[in-house]
Parts: sequence; structure tokens; C-alpha cells
Amino acid sequence: MTRMRMRDRLRSWFDSTMDRGTPALIGWLGLASLLLVLVVTALVTLFASDKDRGDHPLPRLFWDNMMRAIDPGTMGADVGDPVFLGLMLAVTIGGIFLVSSLIGVITAGLENRIQELRKGRSRVIDTGHTVILGWSDQVFVVISELVKANASGKRSRVVVLADQDKVGMEDQIKARVGDLGRTRVICRSGSPLKRVDLELTSLDTARSVMVLSPAGDDADIDVIKVLLLLNNRVWSAARPNIVAAVQDTLNLAAARLAAGPDAQLIDADDIAVRLVAQSHRQSGLSTVCTDLLDFSGNEIYMHPEPALVGRPFGDSLSSYELGCPIGLLHADGTVAVNPPMSTVIAEGDKIIVIAEDDLLVRLAEVPAAVDESAISTEDGHRPSPDRTLLVGWNSRAPRILDLLDRLVEPGSTVDVAAPQEPIDALAQQRTNLTLGFKPCDPTSRRALEELDLGSYLHIIVLSDDTIGGDHADDRTLVTLLHLRDIEVKLGDPYSIITEMNDDANREVAQITKADDFIVSNMLISLLMTQLAENKHLHGVFADLFDPSGSEIQLKPAADYLRPGAEATFATVAEAARRKDETPIGYRLRRNHNEAPHYGVVLNPPKSEPLTLTADDHVIVIAVA
Repeated sequence: MTRMRMRDRLRSWFDSTMDRGTPALIGWLGLASLLLVLVVTALVTLFASDKDRGDHPLPRLFWDNMMRAIDPGTMGADVGDPVFLGLMLAVTIGGIFLVSSLIGVITAGLENRIQELRKGRSRVIDTGHTVILGWSDQVFVVISELVKANASGKRSRVVVLADQDKVGMEDQIKARVGDLGRTRVICRSGSPLKRVDLELTSLDTARSVMVLSPAGDDADIDVIKVLLLLNNRVWSAARPNIVAAVQDTLNLAAARLAAGPDAQLIDADDIAVRLVAQSHRQSGLSTVCTDLLDFSGNEIYMHPEPALVGRPFGDSLSSYELGCPIGLLHADGTVAVNPPMSTVIAEGDKIIVIAEDDLLVRLAEVPAAVDESAISTEDGHRPSPDRTLLVGWNSRAPRILDLLDRLVEPGSTVDVAAPQEPIDALAQQRTNLTLGFKPCDPTSRRALEELDLGSYLHIIVLSDDTIGGDHADDRTLVTLLHLRDIEVKLGDPYSIITEMNDDANREVAQITKADDFIVSNMLISLLMTQLAENKHLHGVFADLFDPSGSEIQLKPAADYLRPGAEATFATVAEAARRKDETPIGYRLRRNHNEAPHYGVVLNPPKSEPLTLTADDHVIVIAVA
């Protein structure tokens, strides 16, 4: 009974060691090989003749037997009596089974380890890196912008954690982003919704964390849970900059509660609605926003300028040869975009400047001359009631109508052309808008021709969010082609603003010559990347996208310069200053169909000659 219990205990102990995997197998096989060689060496010492043993000491006999166990060919040179040859045969055969098995186990263990590494389950050991949680098409825009942002700097690291295959993620990033330059992208497979998987990314040493919205109807639920995990986490160091976007405005309050006060949240739905509604009267707005948000053109910098301390902000507009001031970052961290021109620049304040690079921001030795004779004496553009056609319908359409009601003049009309009438949305009473409905299949040429398109000043084409993004863009493209062809025959009576889901499709759609394309997903991705790189920009963009704050506007050039008059951008800046507006560029109508800037010129040199026509626009930041 005792023997049985002892045997069971030994078997249980042996099984528990084998459960440890490859290291245990290597240990047991190595021990068995060692015992085999020791036993044979001892037997040779005891039973082999002196002639067969030779004068070799015990260590040499041990070495020779080990070589026979590792390499069976070594026995081919052995001679001696049957006892000696039998022992050599025994160690060789034992080596074939034991040592070969040991090599096989080591090989298999290495292969398994390589497979584990390819699965992306090892913990990242890094500092100052950017963590991206989640996987969607946004990840390619974000990584591409991070590559541009770090092109001239030191090597950077981006860690992506998503519930995807590691190798698959790496292949997609390589195919969609291309050359990563000085940026290294590290992918890890795991769910951002699991705390243990989050720890794979070394959150404590990260510089910033970006939470991407996954595809699907419940994207905000996943984002909110990730924010909860991050907020409830015990941080061993300073909490990194956390940035996330919420797709539905109704979920914004819950997301703020989950994320805590330090996280930076973006209301993606609200920004998309505002871009569509504002572009309906000032096409080109999305191009301006794209130029400001990406890292390949002009960007927003916080630039200290001691030489301007004590002077009013209005003086800074003409003080720079390169760089357009748009506001102040006060010493206490508060941001003022387009402040009153009389605001005095205090000690410790930084000038918020639009420039291609912070190294290119420089004061003019002599401010460019202002041509008073070129400044327009008109009181300004007086908006009038207009007629707008809304082609298509999606979940953002009711909010677009609400915002249009606030932006347009009283007596304006919006007709909705869609397959089915949105009865509830059209039944609501609005202050400035009169709403109508016309049944229409947006992709049908005949249905579009029956809408009396020549009677409208603006046409907005909405993307169908009930079908896939690419298919929705294909349908939008067909609609645009019909609208543009009809417009040419009518004599160019209306502007066309349209939503697109994929920026790649915008290039294909250029043949339609639409006045502006709103690619909200790309703009949100760019905005998140900017905030991840510089958290101080949150106050700037919050003001620019706040309905009650100053916003980017494209106003008729005739409000600033006499059409056809030769002047400089310094003259435009002075004309804008007198209106308490901050100028940042202009848009040339003749180039509005030429990619990639579509006629938009931001941050022009102040002294460069400039002639604007009545069809051109000046881009300013002004109170709505």
C-alpha cells in the first residue's frame, strides 16, 4: 500500500513537471542523455579491456561516449572486443533515441515560441510611444499622419492593440500606409476591452493613447468601456494624453463620465453635421480644415514671441512675414481664438500661429506696406434667403436641417429629395426654413431632372449610411455625375456639396467637379492625431468647432479688397483687422477644381502681390 502511494506520488510529481511544457521536456531528456553517457562510461571503465580503453582518463572516456551519443557516425571507427563494441553500440542507439528527441523538442519549442511571437502576445517594453486601441479604417490615416509628424524628428514608436491577427495587421498597414520612415509600428493581438490585454502596450510609459471607434452600430459602447478601463486603472506614472471620438452626440455625456476630466473627447457626429451645414454656403471649408489638421501642410503652433509682449493682438496680424496669428495661449493655459484686436499680449502668453513649420515662423524686419486704396469700402456681404436641395437621407440629416435653420436667412427653403419621406423630421416647426419633400431615387437621372434643379442655389448630397461605405460612395458618385451634367446644360446655377466615406474615393469623384467634399471620418482621424501630438490644441479646436465661438469662414473677397486691385495679403490682414476678424488665407475660384488644395491658399507671405476677383474668397476666423 505504501509502495503504491509512493508510486502515485512520484507519478504525480513527474506529471506536474511535464505540465511545464518545453523546458521540462528539455530537462528530462537532457538528464536521461547525461545518465546514459555516465552509465556507459562507468561500464567501460569496469568491464572493457585496458587495450580498448587505452590510456584515456575518465573525463576523456565520458567525452568520447557523449560524441557517440550525439553523432552515430563516430562508432564507425571503433574496434575492440565484443564487450566494448556492445557498450559503444548501446550508447549510440540510446543517443539516437534520447539526443535526437532532445533536439526535436528544442526545435519544436523554438517553433512554438516563434508562433507565439507572431501572435503578438508579448508585452511591449518602450517609452514615449503612442498607443492605438482598436481597429478600423481610421488606423491607416492615424499612422500615416504620425509618420509625417515624426519624419524630421527622432525615431518614434506606435503600438497598435486590436482583436486582429498580428501578421494581418502588419500586412494591411504596410499595404495602406507604405513607407513608415523613422516610425516603427508594433502590433499586438488582444482586445482593448480586457484589462490584461491593455497591459501588453506599456500604458504607464506611453506618451499618448488613442481610442478608435470600431465598425458597427455599437461603436460608442466599446469606446466608453475602454475609457472606463483606462480611467479606473492605477497608473504608476503620469497619466498619458488620452484621445477618443464618440460617434453619437447622445453618448458624449456618458463618455465624459467614463473617461474622466483629463481625457480629450471629440463629438464626431456634431463635427460632421457642422461641416456639411457650413459648407453649404461656403464651399471649400473641408479643404481648409484638412490643410490645418494634417501634417503635410500648414499646422497650428504655440509660438512664444517676446518682441510682441505689451502690444495689442491686432498688431501681430501684420508683424509676421510667414505665419498667421489666430489667437493667444495665455500663461494660465486658457485659449482665446480670434480675441478682440485690442487684447494686450501679456508676459508668458504664446501666439497661436498657423505655419508650415514652427521653424519658419518669423517676424518681418519691416512690416509689409498696406495699400489703403485697395481696401474695399463695401459694408460687407449681405446674405439673402436661398433655396437648397437635400439629396438623400441619413441619420445626420435632421441635425443638418436644425443647424441650417440657424445659419440661413429667414424665408429660405430646403427641399428633401429621397426615396421615402422623413415625416417626423419634416413635421417639426423651424424658424427660418420652409421644408418640402420630393420623392426621388438619387441615382436616377430621370428622377433628378424632374426636381427643377435650376431653381436651387445649393445642393447637398448625403451619403447613405444604411449600406457599406464603399457602396454608398459609388451611389454618391453616380448622383454627382448626373447633377454636374445637368448643371452644365443649365448654365452652372448651383453649388454641390457632398459627403464621402473614403478619401480615396474623393480623387475618383473629381471628374464631377463638385464644389466641396466632406470626408468626416478622415477629418476626425486627423483631429485625433493632432490632439494626441499636442494636447494644448484641444482648446483651439474646441473654440473653432463650437457654434458659439469663432469659426473658420470663407467670405467674399470683395468685402476686403476691391475686385481686381493689386495689393498684398498684408492689406487683406488690415481689412480683416478692422472687422475684428483674423485672416488666414484665401481661395481662388479659378482653381477650385485643382487637387490637392482646390484653390485654397493658407498662410501666404504678407508681402507677396495678390489680386482677387469678385468670385474669390478670403478665409478668416470670425464670430459666427
